[in-house]
Amino acid sequence: MSGVRLYAGTAGHSTWFSSDLGDNWIHPNSHSGLYTEARVWCFSSHPSDPDTLYAGSDMGLFRWSETGQAWQQMPSPMSDIWSIAQDPADPRVIIAGTRPGGLYRSADAGATWQVGSTPGVKAFSEVNRGPTRVTQILFDPIDRGTLWAGIEIGGIWRSTDGGCNWTFLDNGLVSGDVHGLAVFRDPDGVKAILATTNKGIHRSRDNGETWVFEKLESAWQYARAVVLAPDGQTLYLTNGNGPPGSTGRLLRSRDGGRHWADLPLPGALNSTPWCVAMHPADPSLIFACTNLGQVFRSTDGGEHWTRLAREFGEVRALHWRPAPPAQSGAEAAQWSYR
Repeated sequence: MSGVRLYAGTAGHSTWFSSDLGDNWIHPNSHSGLYTEARVWCFSSHPSDPDTLYAGSDMGLFRWSETGQAWQQMPSPMSDIWSIAQDPADPRVIIAGTRPGGLYRSADAGATWQVGSTPGVKAFSEVNRGPTRVTQILFDPIDRGTLWAGIEIGGIWRSTDGGCNWTFLDNGLVSGDVHGLAVFRDPDGVKAILATTNKGIHRSRDNGETWVFEKLESAWQYARAVVLAPDGQTLYLTNGNGPPGSTGRLLRSRDGGRHWADLPLPGALNSTPWCVAMHPADPSLIFACTNLGQVFRSTDGGEHWTRLAREFGEVRALHWRPAPPAQSGAEAAQWSYR
């Protein structure tokens, strides 16, 4: 379990890094290249490039170098980036989602961008009296070239050409307030997509053409993240009493979301559980957080949890990956210094 980099993105206190599974954290200062009071909404990294981490923020797109220990702002047409995903087969292909809701594609690691075609997507929602935002982008793990995007409040979108053109799919959705997406095979072998919304979860078994609402056995239907484990079968779901809410649950399913079991998090929760972070390098290591900054760690696949001492004001993104090859003494010291 040694050699792990853990990253937290906050709404107003930029990024925080941990190299000891979250027991201690450092806060890179503004001299590292990213304003210390930035709002960081998302992260992305690729196994083939252990030096690079991308962060989407209210100040645009940033790239962190583990070797250089610095952030570099990436020139782009985007000013407020809420989601990022990299092609599993090619780290140079990046899809980014913005507020207001828009989807962008780069094929050269962020050097240039093209705007994805999203006919009819709205910039402003009457529901929340504010801008729409892309909450998740997902490369389909089953059908190469297909991508999925959830927009809050703007429904579900699918691309079958690598992110250049997008189709709106909302037949059967009880809410267009979409938060999370997961693609997997149901126990009977049929491809399924789960989508979480403020009013519950939805399932599609026809590649998004129609959606069926599935009521949770819970006091609340508000669902945020749905994350597929590296085994391709186990699902984790965050559920609570609203945004930010005052309490909630972390749930796990081993049968494609047909049944959910509670995974008790220690102590009283201060808000709805928000993020779940996993990595294929160690499927037993899981991090989770609440919207208002509590962070939890499991080292046995979710059976038991430790509540970490550090609490943040508001966490919007959690991400972990194996640490890059051993750094020099000077580079390691910079982690401690900042």
